[in-house]
Amino acid sequence: MRNQPCSARKIAIIMAITIMAGCWPFEGRAEEGGILRGVLKERLLSKLKDKATEGTDASTLETITKAGDYTFTLSWDGLERHYKVHVPKSYDPIKATPMVLAFHGGGGDMEYMSKDNLYGLISKSEQTGYIVAFPSGYSKFKSGKFATWNAGSCCADARDKNIDDVGFVRQVVSNLTAQLNIDRNKIYATGMSNGGMMSHRLACEAADIFRAVASVAGTDATQTCNPSRPVSVLQIHALDDDHVLFNGGAGEGSFRDPSKVTEFISVPETISRWVERDQCIGLPKRVLQVDGAYCDVYLRCSGGTHVKLCVTSTGGHSWPGGNKPRADIPPSQAISANDQIWRFFENTSR
Repeated sequence: MRNQPCSARKIAIIMAITIMAGCWPFEGRAEEGGILRGVLKERLLSKLKDKATEGTDASTLETITKAGDYTFTLSWDGLERHYKVHVPKSYDPIKATPMVLAFHGGGGDMEYMSKDNLYGLISKSEQTGYIVAFPSGYSKFKSGKFATWNAGSCCADARDKNIDDVGFVRQVVSNLTAQLNIDRNKIYATGMSNGGMMSHRLACEAADIFRAVASVAGTDATQTCNPSRPVSVLQIHALDDDHVLFNGGAGEGSFRDPSKVTEFISVPETISRWVERDQCIGLPKRVLQVDGAYCDVYLRCSGGTHVKLCVTSTGGHSWPGGNKPRADIPPSQAISANDQIWRFFENTSR
């Protein structure tokens, strides 16, 4: 391959991207459809750039003392895995700082999840002073594009190959806590769709690390769940989600290949599971009621944890308060997912 002409490599890349654009089964078609349409040229350039700079941004053991964006590559379970981290301008190496891990949706990657014009997570990091890390899921492509997470019963190759994503995330946290002054009592996870499902799995299998998790448009896909300690959980979901249906199941026509996903459990069942796991007592309290959205929270839970549900009337399969590359169903603006998530994390840390 080293002596293969550049034109031949380009042809191979274009063929791979074209195949993906025609057969990718789920979120890449809706949540991240902008990646798959009209951007073959951009994908090719990105692919070539990735290969030129992959793993050269910084050592995974290098101490980080300055604000900025850092990209890392590590070997885990025989695979080359990637993640990036944003360190806000307010970061002080002497002060322990909270950290949020943000997990992309199926068909995305760390670069897509860190796009501030879509998710606003970089801006939120600067506003709050939290460090935000963006791991990439499993991808069969060297570029790391079109990645998924093994969240249990979903999704795609990561699930089918039984990729050890929990172990990978643990290693990412281990690396970052060695490189940065992280407050180990304030490490959180959030994610979109398949990434939200991964957050649920981390609450089940890495409760020793994560104090709270927040899932947007992704219900609990775990097959077993025995947290080592209570974990606070926030679920944000639209009533009209056409991919991960609010009342359970995969949206009709939302996925080209249903075998790549699953019959998702409902939002009410997801909340019920966490109410039981966290041993919450009593009925939830309505803490927000605005035009187009409401939030209910269980406050009397084991270990001072909370279980919270925020529901938007519209917005489909998207990140409330954010943007989408396609405007078929624009995200709800009734609430900001980022505001709700950070407020939840802060409240569960008191």
